[in-house]
Amino acid sequence: MRKSILSVSVAAALVMPGIAAAESSPVAGNMSLVSDYRFRGISQTFEQPALQGGFDYSHASGLYIGNWNSSISDAFFAGSPLEMDFYGGYKGAAGPLGYDVGILYYYYPGSDLAGVGKIDNTEIYAGVSWQWISAKYFYAVSDFFGVPDTDGSSYIDLSASYDLGGGWGINGHIGHQKIKNASASDYTDYKIGVTKDIGGWAFGAALVDTDADSAIYTITNPASGKTKDLGSSTVVLSISKTF
Repeated sequence: MRKSILSVSVAAALVMPGIAAAESSPVAGNMSLVSDYRFRGISQTFEQPALQGGFDYSHASGLYIGNWNSSISDAFFAGSPLEMDFYGGYKGAAGPLGYDVGILYYYYPGSDLAGVGKIDNTEIYAGVSWQWISAKYFYAVSDFFGVPDTDGSSYIDLSASYDLGGGWGINGHIGHQKIKNASASDYTDYKIGVTKDIGGWAFGAALVDTDADSAIYTITNPASGKTKDLGSSTVVLSISKTF
């Protein structure tokens, strides 16, 4: 039963929202359509498309708050078709280095997983950045997406994004998820992608892969009866806009 709960709950986490830097307006919105919704390399939509969007409010002091949302697969999100993320923190700079600290809450309205109840998660995070390179550490202060005895789970994210000019950009990422008291479910995820800005719309394509144990992350969708390894490699296509 524990393995079943862990497989569903870990696969049921959503992608971490990209927190926008302060711009001329203190409020910035974002929307996107993706071919597969991957959270730390794991599909959240059973390899189906997702619609996403949110907003950020950034104060001149460096404080910020935001909300980000995505459609998900309710088949293994215990009845919830939506993730709502709420976060807040502080951004600043120390010489050439930027820093970012905050708290993030993942909420799945209507979720009710047998033996667990509602699915949610709370993480605190701290990150640093230099030019086009960044690193961020996440630490779960609650049970990790409802899995019992997993508070203290952590994730490290190393990312890079480089502007090639002419609207073109490249990006890469490597991350490692550690799940407390469930080390067999630990894994590393990777991403390399390219983006193109056309008239304020960002088009992207990224190769995403993990070394997650397929025995743990292979899930059967009870609605369709289909079985998929949610950590297997894929190319994610996206279109997004900020406003």
